[in-house]
Amino acid sequence: MDLITFTLFIAFLVIFYLAASVKIVRQGHRYTIERFGKFTEVASPGFNLYPAFFYRVGRRINMMEQVIDVPSQEIITRDNAMVSVDAVVFFQVLDAAKAAYEVSNLSVALLQLSTTNLRTVMGSMDLDETLSKRDEINARLLSVVDHATNAWGVKITRVEIKDIRPPQDIVNAMARQMKAEREKRANILEAEGLKSSEVLRAEGAKQSRILEAEGRREAAFRDAEAREREAQAEAKATQMVSDAIAGGNAQAINYFIAQKYVEAVEKFATSSNAKTILFPVEATQLIGTLGGIGQLAREALGTDEPARTDRPPAGVPRTRTP
Repeated sequence: MDLITFTLFIAFLVIFYLAASVKIVRQGHRYTIERFGKFTEVASPGFNLYPAFFYRVGRRINMMEQVIDVPSQEIITRDNAMVSVDAVVFFQVLDAAKAAYEVSNLSVALLQLSTTNLRTVMGSMDLDETLSKRDEINARLLSVVDHATNAWGVKITRVEIKDIRPPQDIVNAMARQMKAEREKRANILEAEGLKSSEVLRAEGAKQSRILEAEGRREAAFRDAEAREREAQAEAKATQMVSDAIAGGNAQAINYFIAQKYVEAVEKFATSSNAKTILFPVEATQLIGTLGGIGQLAREALGTDEPARTDRPPAGVPRTRTP
């Protein structure tokens, strides 16, 4: 072997050694560096140079947030109901050295830890609680699992229950219960509506009767007032006739008698039971009475000569003047 060949061989060895010593770490990952099998440090993303044969890469740790899908689990609740549960666990490695050397298989350990605590948490609750308190289950699982993984350099960011499936008979019973509850609420609402309707109808009838009574009271008051005024007018007219008679005017008493005579005839004419009207006096007397009234009116208005006091109109009973 000549000198040139030996130099090329040495150069090839140097290049190979340098290439073996370069460690390129991808973004989002960390590499643990070991020297003769002992952990020394963590290599950051980028270019790293560690002498080959003395240092080696131990574990390649993913520092990004990761998710573990917990397979479906059959869990017995506190009230002995069997439910199937699916969940997911989100975690992130914060300390690459602990994640590499404190636990043998991080993913399997997290899966087993999550499954165990999922059974523990949901097994301590009734079926109704497991179905209605999903957020509480997530919070309790997060607290328990995160506390257990602190020693592994792992942070549990979220635990989510994907699905809870009760047995089919329980699902049917829940459907019947829900239907009964909805029918109950519908019946209550219908009864309340009927009650409100009856109350409003009664209030309307009450107001109607009140208004009707007020109307009758007002009408009675008006009628009484009208009768009072009519009586006052009648009394005043009677007084005037009496004064006229006392003053020697015989026409006044004739007027009074004629008015009563006409009223009596009117009552005979308007009687509902009378098919045939029989006048108690001759019709000529009625006409004479009306003539007497007309004569009195003319005298009152001064359009005619005063009638003789000693000659009453025809048909009116004669009166003797004092």
